[in-house]
Amino acid sequence: MAVMQLQHVNVKLLVKNPEEVDLGPLIPVFHSWIQGQIMEELLLDVADYRHVPAGPGVVLVGHQANYSVDNTDEHLGVRYNRKTVVNGSNQDALRQAMRASLIACQRLESEPSLEGKLRFNGQEVEFFINDRLLAPNRDAARETFHSDFETFFEKLFRGSEYSLSYTSELRKLFGFSLKTSRVFATADLLANLNA
Repeated sequence: MAVMQLQHVNVKLLVKNPEEVDLGPLIPVFHSWIQGQIMEELLLDVADYRHVPAGPGVVLVGHQANYSVDNTDEHLGVRYNRKTVVNGSNQDALRQAMRASLIACQRLESEPSLEGKLRFNGQEVEFFINDRLLAPNRDAARETFHSDFETFFEKLFRGSEYSLSYTSELRKLFGFSLKTSRVFATADLLANLNA
């Protein structure tokens, strides 16, 4: 039986203080990322969706992936949306998306113009698979990929306890929310990924 490959992985790191975050200053920050091409993907444009309630926020559009500070479902977070195929195993696809989201969040956390207001809350992450054909939001997809998720999070959180809550609404993308028992900094999670 062929192994199902995860693709188009999205990771969203929820922020600590959403009520303090102003999305306006992100626009020039993301334009500077395009000018410097500072990420691993080719960066192309910035889209401003701040006018959409509980929507995509401010999006940095790239060829291989988009980065955003996203407020979908009124959960403000730094989101990485992989659009092209990642070669390798499911662990490679999860690692690539998690690493990219952590690097973006770390850059935003240290961005002087944001005055330290945008910070990962250290415990809550949302994952989505943006491919309804590969991973429909059904029990079968949960069963197929659950062991991949367990293996990945065991390494990422170094054995710390965590809980997974799958999205059950069929109209939504296959995904889940995760909460850890302890607080992690972005630097700690990056170190765990690289260990």
